Amino acid sequence: MAVPATGGGSAPDSVEALKRVKATETEWEARLTATRRETDAALEALRTESANAVKEAHAEMDKERTRRVAEARAETASQAEAILADGRAAAAKALEGEGRRPADKKNEILDAVLEEFGKE
Repeated sequence: MAVPATGGGSAPDSVEALKRVKATETEWEARLTATRRETDAALEALRTESANAVKEAHAEMDKERTRRVAEARAETASQAEAILADGRAAAAKALEGEGRRPADKKNEILDAVLEEFGKE
């Protein structure tokens, strides 16, 4: 768009107005560029921070899992030992004749009953 020449003072005023517009545009472009750089830097810092937090959480989770597995193994070993001890005790009683079913002690019962008849 051409600026009409209207006389002496008009054209220099238009040039000055254009210079001010251009200066304002340049200033705002510089501000936008600086803001973009700051935003990108802040975003990158947040990404790095969140990645480190995830790594730390995974490491902590692995430690906790290892601790719980060790506890579970210890508890299981303790329970298994208790079960084995109960089984050994029951086996010892069975060898002594205690804890057996009457059908298993049939011969002993018959001998005791017949012995009573033999006394008469």
